[in-house]
Amino acid sequence: MEVVINKKEILDELAAKEIIELVKRKPNANLGLATGSSPVGLYEKLITDHKVNKTNYKFVKTFNLDEYIGIPIDHEQSYHTFMYKVLFKHLNINLKNTNFPKQDDPKSYTVLLKNNPIDLQILGIGSNGHIAFNEPGTSFDSTTQYVDLAESTIKDNSRFFDSIDDVPKKAVTMSLKDIMMAEKIILLAFGKNKAEAINQLVNGEKTEDCPATILQTHPNLTLFIDEDAASLL
Repeated sequence: MEVVINKKEILDELAAKEIIELVKRKPNANLGLATGSSPVGLYEKLITDHKVNKTNYKFVKTFNLDEYIGIPIDHEQSYHTFMYKVLFKHLNINLKNTNFPKQDDPKSYTVLLKNNPIDLQILGIGSNGHIAFNEPGTSFDSTTQYVDLAESTIKDNSRFFDSIDDVPKKAVTMSLKDIMMAEKIILLAFGKNKAEAINQLVNGEKTEDCPATILQTHPNLTLFIDEDAASLL
């Protein structure tokens, strides 16, 4: 595990550089992508690079971690819509090559991932240590599945909705086992509300009570965290 501590702007740049170099080296790269606020700065860097340097995403495939259940995919807060607005529409990526877990057939995503190994997976981390929507207590051996969102996750995500009552209570998510199959993983974490989870990931025991701790055994993991997120290390 490599831990890089710096200002968010610099970390976004470093993470973007990893993706850009991969795509240039391997034009048909498979990228695992995350939603939420943590990767937005990274995506902005990719967009700027594409506009300036014309980095080509025509043959890239993307695989998002998760999607809400209970709202249509064209809902303004669905992750399909989020990814299109913040990234896909600004690149020359083929939308047919963008993939999400299916609400009606989650197991098919595990098969898809096995047939399309992820070269680089981008992750965030929840304040309770979840990665993707794998909440505390999720089995390390799980496959892509339906999940009930923890109250802390619903509260954290309520800032994106008009009311906490509007936040979906269920989701479909890439599993911990699937995530661990990625060749390389970059985890982004910013802010003091992530400090406890980061400390548990770096210094705690590997336990299903903190799903992110499964990453301790990944052979190619880099944490990009700001000083606030690193404050308990």
